[in-house]
Amino acid sequence: MFRKKGGGKLKYEDAFDLQARMEEIIRVLGMNHIDTTRVKCLRSFGSSSYRTIARCHALGKVMQLAMSSGAWYAIEFLERFDKMDRKEQDKVIIHELLHIPKTFGGGFRHHDFVCDGNVELLHERFENLRGVL
Repeated sequence: MFRKKGGGKLKYEDAFDLQARMEEIIRVLGMNHIDTTRVKCLRSFGSSSYRTIARCHALGKVMQLAMSSGAWYAIEFLERFDKMDRKEQDKVIIHELLHIPKTFGGGFRHHDFVCDGNVELLHERFENLRGVL
């Protein structure tokens, strides 16, 4: 648990249900560059962020070297996420996955690539393929 400004506590918990949904999206969309054993989904509570729904975090190169580890990613889902309908939640998951580059090296793809247009295209593809695969 971490203290946030104003004295409140930021709390995290495993999001096993979102982990399973993320893995399904990765499988259906063929995002084979993402190592699901090194991506963790978490829920956070107590954030003072007003507009943020989810965030992607990475273990950067310096920390990878210091820890003798490969890249790791964490996708944090804030409380607002659970109030959304499932379709919009799937789009948020896709959006966060798009931040993970093909190299899976600890970097990020930025919002010039991770944009509404690409999210919409992939979500439509996911919906079409989901029932087929």
